[in-house]
Amino acid sequence: MKELSPNHYERAFENWLIDNRIQYIAVDEHKRAAFGRSKIKSFDFLLYPSNQQVIIAEVKGRLFKGTSFAKLAGFECWVTAEDIDGLARWQEIFGPGHKAVFVFAYKMEKIDIDFDGRDVYDFDANRYVFFAVKLDEYREFMKRRSPKWQTVTLPADKFRQCAVQMQNLLF
Repeated sequence: MKELSPNHYERAFENWLIDNRIQYIAVDEHKRAAFGRSKIKSFDFLLYPSNQQVIIAEVKGRLFKGTSFAKLAGFECWVTAEDIDGLARWQEIFGPGHKAVFVFAYKMEKIDIDFDGRDVYDFDANRYVFFAVKLDEYREFMKRRSPKWQTVTLPADKFRQCAVQMQNLLF
């Protein structure tokens, strides 16, 4: 486990993987510089679910400020163009037995939230929900968010269409 990682979203997700007995390899924060020599942005985890393709996962932490999951509204799901390019390249390098996904780790800002039956993960005095969007679907529906910051996002209706809880992707 990456105890020294300052990223609580990645730590929460890694603990969720452990609790759900998903085999994985974490890309060590301190060794990511080695990936830098290849000029391809690194990813966060390789996941090995039973009887499935290996998943190349890039975790994106976001704060959820809403009060209900009923309509899956209010979920920030932007990423950088570098994130898209990096995951696409890794998916190509690893080949057909691998599938790249963005894992959106949402930390709940409010205490009283209607989760609409979705699974919640408690970690380190916080509550999280993990959604996955396959890279191929993200690329198909993404829209430019900020040319200055080189970010893209999914329109809300496309997020609702593509996002699945991690449990549904892995089990």
